Amino acid sequence: MLRNTKTGYGRVAILFHWSMALLVLGMLAGGLYMTRLPITDPFTFQVYQLHKSIGFVILTMVVLRLGWRLANPAPQLPGGMKPWERWAAHLGHTGLYAVMILMPLSGWLMVSASPWNIPTVVFNVLNVPHLPVPAFLGSKEEAEGLFKSAHFYLGWLAIALVVTHVGAALKHHFIERDSTLRRMLSTQPARDNA
Repeated sequence: MLRNTKTGYGRVAILFHWSMALLVLGMLAGGLYMTRLPITDPFTFQVYQLHKSIGFVILTMVVLRLGWRLANPAPQLPGGMKPWERWAAHLGHTGLYAVMILMPLSGWLMVSASPWNIPTVVFNVLNVPHLPVPAFLGSKEEAEGLFKSAHFYLGWLAIALVVTHVGAALKHHFIERDSTLRRMLSTQPARDNA
C-alpha cells in the first residue's frame, strides 16, 4: 500500500523515512569529518560542495515529506503509551522536522553571508542563488559567524534528537514489544502484543 492507514505506514512514508535517515546520518558524520580537513586543499572544496548539494536534497525532501504527511496523517500511536510518552513522541518528531529544515537553511544563509562569495552548484549542475542577508545582522563576517554558530548547534541538536529517536524506537520494540518500529519497516499490519 502506498498510503498510510490508522495502524501502519505506507510505502511512500517508509521510503521517505529511511532515505532521509541515511542522508541525515551521512550529513552529520560528513559535517564532523569535513570541519577537520585543511581549508586550502582542493579535496576540501569538493567535500563542501557535496555537503551543500546533499543539504539541498534534504531540504527538498523534507518539504515533500511534510506535504505527504499532511495528505496522509501518521498512524495512531500504540494504545498503551502513557500521556507523557505521546507528548514526547510528538515533540521529538516536531524537533526532527525543525532541524531538517533549519540545518539546510542555516547552511544556505551561512554560504550566502560569506565574504568569499563562493557559488553553490548542486551536484555541479544547478546553480543556487545566495539568499539576501539582512543588513541588521551587521557585516558579512558577523552574519556568517552567526549562521555558522546556528548550523553548528543545530547539528549537535540533530545528533541528540536522532539518538533519542532511535533509542525510543528500540525501547518500543524490545521492551514495550509494540508495533512502533515494525510499522516503519513493513506495510504489513502490525499488531501490538500488549
